[in-house]
Amino acid sequence: MRVISGIYRHRRFDVPRTFKARPTTDFAKENLFNVLSNYFDFDGGVTALDLFAGTGSISIELVSRGCDRVVSVEKDPQHHAFITKVMREVKTDRCIALRADVFRYMERCREQFDLIFADPPYALKELPSIPDRVFACGLLKPGGLFVLEHGKDLSFAEHPRFTEHRHYGSVNFSFFRAEEPADARPTL
Repeated sequence: MRVISGIYRHRRFDVPRTFKARPTTDFAKENLFNVLSNYFDFDGGVTALDLFAGTGSISIELVSRGCDRVVSVEKDPQHHAFITKVMREVKTDRCIALRADVFRYMERCREQFDLIFADPPYALKELPSIPDRVFACGLLKPGGLFVLEHGKDLSFAEHPRFTEHRHYGSVNFSFFRAEEPADARPTL
């Protein structure tokens, strides 16, 4: 696993071969962050939530690029331990790795984030419901962005909060935006 950019740029972390996680490819991750840089100035106090964090590849990239706070949620004990180890190695306190079930975490979470990224297993039967669950739980700040990584067989284009879709090889990202507060909208 390689960090693409930021203060930990070019750092590599060896992911154990026994891991079941499917890390986002470097090509897809680099392109994703090119798109995200149009939405955020990561040095500007951004908070992020990484759901189904797997290897923590997205979490470490967010920290490396300057996110103030990243909450990384992963259920698998080995994966959680690996994320914790990586954050300890880079000596950061800006990432909180939680070992928890994502759906239970979302229901109980009372914090809101500027950016939420979710990379669930593509075969997860609840995957199509994740955008609705994120919005129902109120996890995004007004104007916040939710990015869902998924397989090619799903389309979220009809979702009311859907804004765009990007694909890089076999990796697909759907972007969703939380509504801006009424007083923040430009007047015509």
